[in-house]
Amino acid sequence: MIIPLFLFAASAGAIVIVGTKLSRYGDQIAELSGLGRLWIGVVLMAAATSLPEVFTTMSAGWMAAPDLAAGNLFGAGMSNMLTLGLIDLLYRHKRVWQQAALGHTLTATLAMVLTGLAAFFALLRIEAVHLGVGLESLILLIIYVFGMRLVFRQEDMTRRQREHAAVVESMAEARGTDGNRRGELRRAVIGFGMGALALVVAAPVLAWSAERIAEESSMTATFVGTSLVAITTSLPELVVSISAVRLGAFDLAVGNLFGSNAFNMAAFFFADVAYRGGSLLSTVSSAHALTALWAIVMMNIGLMGIMYRAERRFRPIEPDSLLMIVAYVLGLWLLFNG
Repeated sequence: MIIPLFLFAASAGAIVIVGTKLSRYGDQIAELSGLGRLWIGVVLMAAATSLPEVFTTMSAGWMAAPDLAAGNLFGAGMSNMLTLGLIDLLYRHKRVWQQAALGHTLTATLAMVLTGLAAFFALLRIEAVHLGVGLESLILLIIYVFGMRLVFRQEDMTRRQREHAAVVESMAEARGTDGNRRGELRRAVIGFGMGALALVVAAPVLAWSAERIAEESSMTATFVGTSLVAITTSLPELVVSISAVRLGAFDLAVGNLFGSNAFNMAAFFFADVAYRGGSLLSTVSSAHALTALWAIVMMNIGLMGIMYRAERRFRPIEPDSLLMIVAYVLGLWLLFNG
């Protein structure tokens, strides 16, 4: 038990450090390439901070541990919403949720639709496999890509206007800085690639140690994946979101969390590719449906908090943030006793 715990802690620490650096490099790439803040949060930052979930889940699939893989992805949805509640508590000047753009409602809705479909597939148990990949995970990936296209079209006009203004303001200095920007972009891309390689090494260790902990304790792989692994692999989202809020980049923080939830459901495709026992979603425990539905409840709380445009803060704690934290603890308790 000592060795799995040590390896779990070591690999978790590595994933947190590397995941945080990946997020920074991803932010640099997005800034140097001229992408917008909401788009960065929803797509690039969400994908970067979700790499620990993706690689850990694929590692669990390679080890034929489908419940650990599904628990990680579904549990990350709850962990990300817990982060949304925490950052609103930590930032005492304004309500973080209220400062976020209403455009996040589309991303939040997409995340809820994908999570609900994944729960439905886990209960339906379709045995449809093509080229080693389950039909359910392929559907989730296609809907995610289509949904991201809708998000892009929604933000495209604002992004173009922002880029046009930036070009006009920086036209005079662009000639002298263009070479430097290319060099910075190249270094950011190299750093991002090295970080991704480090995750490929650390993620299998995390998945293996988590499975050993589940086997040597009374906890199930479903609960370990939903709690220990999901919380650990979601720490990059927490660190990035707190940093973004401190900078006043509320859209980056909120978009990162809802975007990660949507991306994690699409990540079932990659887990299914790694899993060789058939369709992954058709073999996992039905208890994952409870985790998925509870994550949807928490996302609805966050969505209502964004749509509720109140300036006043309540002291000493925001009711919606408190409700989010209580919902997370209650969800884990229900899963553990289920």
